Amino acid sequence: MTKPSWKRAAFVRRSVLTLVVVGQTALGVTIMRQVLPYQGGNAVEIGLLALFAVLFGWISVGFWVGFTGFVVRLAGGDPQGLLQRHSRGVLEATPLARTAIVMPIYNEPIARTLGGLRAIYRSLEETGQLEHFEFHILSDSRDPDHWLSEKTVWYELCRELGAFGRLFYRRRPINMNYKSGNVADFLRRWGRRYEYMIVLDADSIMDGGTLVDMVRLMEREPGVGIIQTSPGIVNAESMFARAQQFSSRLYGPMFTAGLSAYQLGEAAYWGHNAIIRVAPFMAHCGLRKLRGFGPFRGPISSHDFVEAAYMARAGYEVWLEPELQGSYEESPPSLVDELARDKRWAKGNLQHLWLLLFGRRLRMAHRLALLNGVMSYLASPLWLAFLGLTTVATARLVLFPIDYFPVPHSPFPVWPKWNPEWALGLAGATVLLLFLPKWLALIDVALRGRSADFGGGFRLLLSVLLEILVSTLMAPIRMLSHSRHVVEGLSGVKLRWAGQNRSEETTWREALVDQAPGSLLAGCWAILAWWLDPLFFFWSLPVAIPLIVAAPVSVVSARISVGAFLKRYGLLQSPEERNTVAVISAVREAQTVVSERGDRSAFIHVVVDPVLNRVHVATTRDNRPGVKSETIARLVARCEREGPENLTSREVTQLALSRGALESLHRRAWRAPSDSFWGRAVDERIGT
Repeated sequence: MTKPSWKRAAFVRRSVLTLVVVGQTALGVTIMRQVLPYQGGNAVEIGLLALFAVLFGWISVGFWVGFTGFVVRLAGGDPQGLLQRHSRGVLEATPLARTAIVMPIYNEPIARTLGGLRAIYRSLEETGQLEHFEFHILSDSRDPDHWLSEKTVWYELCRELGAFGRLFYRRRPINMNYKSGNVADFLRRWGRRYEYMIVLDADSIMDGGTLVDMVRLMEREPGVGIIQTSPGIVNAESMFARAQQFSSRLYGPMFTAGLSAYQLGEAAYWGHNAIIRVAPFMAHCGLRKLRGFGPFRGPISSHDFVEAAYMARAGYEVWLEPELQGSYEESPPSLVDELARDKRWAKGNLQHLWLLLFGRRLRMAHRLALLNGVMSYLASPLWLAFLGLTTVATARLVLFPIDYFPVPHSPFPVWPKWNPEWALGLAGATVLLLFLPKWLALIDVALRGRSADFGGGFRLLLSVLLEILVSTLMAPIRMLSHSRHVVEGLSGVKLRWAGQNRSEETTWREALVDQAPGSLLAGCWAILAWWLDPLFFFWSLPVAIPLIVAAPVSVVSARISVGAFLKRYGLLQSPEERNTVAVISAVREAQTVVSERGDRSAFIHVVVDPVLNRVHVATTRDNRPGVKSETIARLVARCEREGPENLTSREVTQLALSRGALESLHRRAWRAPSDSFWGRAVDERIGT
């Protein structure tokens, strides 16, 4: 059987990339060796060289991926790309297949989540192809008022959109294996009804035309198992989120093009904004629990890369398609929220070490993708270790006599050498690798005549400089936090899986609790550096200063007012802010339409409102398994007498999951005296 042409192209491209990165890293290590006083002649310097080799190679890969993306976009696209195979006319003539659009949620903001789904539904409706799609809200929410609100809003959306029989809601009674378990449960029950499944995150936004194109592309490519889009960040309000959004929209397309050029048909799946061929996914991508030890035992937390590897192992292609537009997501509003999310991701990615080493029949490309995910967090403690060894090496030179005979039993002395010009050259090369891709992205935008989308040439230049400043301040903070996450992940610290904050600002208390230990450590390190050598002190400042001011940076960057100020002056602007995108505007509008209730009001509303009570009764079992009818009867009587405010969350859940309890409470509420809790609730309902 003839290999697809993309496999030959992938082999050549990856081979060239490997040679370039290895050669560049070898040159960097050689220069670094000349910078060290003993040229790697003792254990500390050997450790420094080893860490430098890994870290320099790591940033070299990133540089060449970005550079390749620049070249690919300059050339008008990758001829090996999936979308390049089919003309617009051929795609539009391709019939669609039945597709499920699934949104797993867990204690997410309801107005944003289901408001976003409403906008996607409307956008798909406008394409005239809605009949081929069905929507599924897959809830793992635990708080009874939260999931009752979800179900209420689902009903209101169905009524507004005329979506009964097309928009479904299900809440799992037992939360197992996180998001992947939620999707797997859906597939076991209803997966065979669909040819494809498009997976959304709670903050996903996708244009209807893009959804249609994804299905058509899958229909044209029967050997493809997953197509991953490249979602851009939108709807940013805080300064932190705006910097992330700007990076995503300016640098993202170039890096995605480069990544796609090397991965081709062996790309990774990012867990959302992607389409999946259901049958092979069900047959081959089930996730067994890891059988290792410590963090390498139990359910796999970060499922997406693993599922892509299993899909490829089954013989299907996995593509990242950067040319598919109309795919969006949102950024955490603050650094504190991003780091809280990264804590979960770090543990999940570290689990991939086990699969990287012991996974059976995984392709090398996907082993490298797993390694890339591991290194995205493991690079931080390696960087921290490099700084620590540098401090040790400096302290040895300052505090202890120079050892002219570091090699045991050697009659020849070793004279320490200092080559400051080599050190400056190496530092300059490192800065070039880190920041040149950002300027290439700016050039790419200018060559395409799209500077106006970012506020014009001058504002774009200022925005790039501001983003570089922000990312430089954030990098050491992320390094220290990720290092802690890695240590906690490897030591088996249990994590609490919770919904993400998507709008609230960071308080001073949160920032101080989160960042004070790192600030204290950085301050002590800076004092030690000054005491050892003023030159070493100045060398430490790019890392020490951001850590010392981490708390105020976290607070200020999370301020919506600061983001609004930047937006008012056209800084950190994105194309979607300059040019109206219908589905994004619809998401903002939908959030004002979709209602959200808190405290015990959702449960009260379900009990009192006749229509909602019938809806919830119709979609609830007679009794939850394992809960005795006597227990339910006692809870009903107590709730009637005291109201739901005095019940625990677990007790309210038991009532909300019992059809008989909801019916009984509804009847009792409408018969209750007007001066009782339920009487007042009914009067309020009648009044509205």
